[in-house]
Amino acid sequence: MRLTQFSDYAMRLLIYAAVHGDRLVTIEEVAGVYAISRGHLMKVANTLTRNDILRSVRGRSGGLALARPPVSIGLGEVLRLTEPDFALVECFGEDSTCRIMPSCRLRGILSGALGAFMAEIDRYTLKDLVLDPAAFGLDRPAA
Repeated sequence: MRLTQFSDYAMRLLIYAAVHGDRLVTIEEVAGVYAISRGHLMKVANTLTRNDILRSVRGRSGGLALARPPVSIGLGEVLRLTEPDFALVECFGEDSTCRIMPSCRLRGILSGALGAFMAEIDRYTLKDLVLDPAAFGLDRPAA
C-alpha cells in the first residue's frame, strides 16, 4: 500500500501549521520548506480548508492556520479526505472484471488488512505527530 503525494503533502502542511501554533503560515513558505509544488500545495490546502481542518485568512497578511486543535484532527479523517480510494487491487473496484473473484479470498484478506491499517491510523491525531516546537527552534522568531 502506498499513500498518494496528496496525502503526504496534507500531513506535511498540517504538521507545519501545528508546529507554528496560531501564527498564519503561507503556501509559499510551506512549499519552500518542503521543496514541493506551490500549485499542488494550493489544492491540498483547499481540500483541508473546505473540510474545516485548516482555516484560511485572505489578504496581504493572510495565510493558513489549523481550524481546530491538533488533538481533534484525526489522521484517519485526513487520509479519508485526501486519498481518492483505497482500492488495493483491481477487484476492489466497482467495475471489477476479475474472472476468479468468486473463488478467490484475496479481496477479503486485503480488505481486513486495510481495515486494520485504518483502525490503527484512527488511534492517532495531529497532536501525536508534532514534537515540541522548541526542539526545532521554531518557538523563536526567525533571525
